[in-house]
Amino acid sequence: MKNIINEFKEFIMRGNVLDMAVGVIIGGAFQKIIGSLVNDVIMPVISLVTGGVDFSNWFIALDGHHYASLAEAQAAKAATLNYGTFITQVINFLIMAFVIFMMVKIMNTLANKVKKPVEEVVEPETKVCPYCMSEIDIHATRCPHCTSKLSES
Repeated sequence: MKNIINEFKEFIMRGNVLDMAVGVIIGGAFQKIIGSLVNDVIMPVISLVTGGVDFSNWFIALDGHHYASLAEAQAAKAATLNYGTFITQVINFLIMAFVIFMMVKIMNTLANKVKKPVEEVVEPETKVCPYCMSEIDIHATRCPHCTSKLSES
């Protein structure tokens, strides 16, 4: 039993488990922000553009009766196929995914602006012969143009 407890302690104390826990907590809070943006800002605009269509009342009553609203069908304990709710959730998902994509894109852009570009040191591939001033390979020990013997530096 002590072995299991020790293994559990080791598992919990790993950095990736703590990072994951923090990510889940922040993700939950972030989901509330995105949910509010979608439900309180974007969906009313979509509703205005679509003429006030309420997808949540699009359903099929499986008992063969006609109900004026989903709430009425549920109050009658009728089995319903709620395809409007599914459409709403798909739209919410797509909007949330797009908003998250844009936020990550903005954060990456800001992170790239903060980073200083690393200047790449390029080693020279040629040098100039001190006798004839011709450009020659950096590793040459004799100039191919004037045949002068070059120093090894």
